[in-house]
Amino acid sequence: MAETTSPPPADRPGGAVAGPAIARWRRSAGIWLATGLLFTVSAVFEPGSLGASALASLWPFAALLILAAVGQTLVVQQRGIDLSVPGFISVAVVIVTRIPNGNSGKLGGAILLAYAVCLGAGLVNGLMVTRVGITPIVQTLGMNAVLYGIDLGISQGTPTQTTTALQSFANSDVAGIPVPMIIAVVLVLIIEFVVKRTTFGRRFEASGSNAAAGRAAGLRGNRYQLSAYLAAAVLYCTVGVLLAGIVSQPDPFQGDSYLLPSVAAVALGGTSLLGGVGSVMASAVGALFLSQLQQFVLATGASAAVQNLVQAGALALAVTVYGLRLRPGRLAARLRNAGRAAAGGGTGQVARDVDRPTTIGRT
Repeated sequence: MAETTSPPPADRPGGAVAGPAIARWRRSAGIWLATGLLFTVSAVFEPGSLGASALASLWPFAALLILAAVGQTLVVQQRGIDLSVPGFISVAVVIVTRIPNGNSGKLGGAILLAYAVCLGAGLVNGLMVTRVGITPIVQTLGMNAVLYGIDLGISQGTPTQTTTALQSFANSDVAGIPVPMIIAVVLVLIIEFVVKRTTFGRRFEASGSNAAAGRAAGLRGNRYQLSAYLAAAVLYCTVGVLLAGIVSQPDPFQGDSYLLPSVAAVALGGTSLLGGVGSVMASAVGALFLSQLQQFVLATGASAAVQNLVQAGALALAVTVYGLRLRPGRLAARLRNAGRAAAGGGTGQVARDVDRPTTIGRT
């Protein structure tokens, strides 16, 4: 018997109606719209949160969260999650402040050392996950403890004044745009281009989406997982270096506030928590959304506890929406099968038909 099937839904790879670009837009459209709505609401109800002084304080820290969220996105795209974000950022902050100890002449060497330490830690993360087989959440949690051990060993738990050279650089601007935001935008555009427009990037997403299929296609998944952890380490270190300049006297635990928001920004941006499909651009917009949300809540006079609850609520909402998201084609199939069941088709047939193409004719 011959059997004909309906075309694949528009949001699946190979769909005839919508291409990959439209499918990606559907996943991330919500955060773009939500961010636009948030800025509109802020302008109406709390215009002070969009004032010149408020934006001057918002953009540098929003840029840092964007970089942390992009690093987290790359790891999530490779079916992982990085809990060592606070350790990376904090150890970079301590190295570039404690070692120079106010001497700008030693700043260059301290920055190089910070990147060397972070790259070494990122390499260990990648190798332990890919070669040894340790679960990412366990490995990165352990690495976070190791990095904080280094952090406390160098700092002895006391804050240090940053150098004037780093402070001047991190707080400067070009045409009114803070340097940290310029760095963040440039890096996001470069990474988005590499992931979406190059052969390496397409293989990176394919390998992260389905490891078994990637191996069958000849892709070395370990290579892409390792590159994700290394790239994330560089981004986290950049956050730490810039943060050490923005805050005049950063403490050794300065990175603690970046773990939850970095994960929330990834979820808000629509990146698949199962790996593969994602967009660093959407994660960057999610980070901007969270930054402005915090600014808006702060403008209302809410306490720090309320701000943390709002961030936790945003993460919970993002994960809930992600879990409840149904593809249009699959939703239509469920509705058709529900109708068949009501007409006497039985529930067994419904269960068999939910996740396979709908039969429209047999001969």
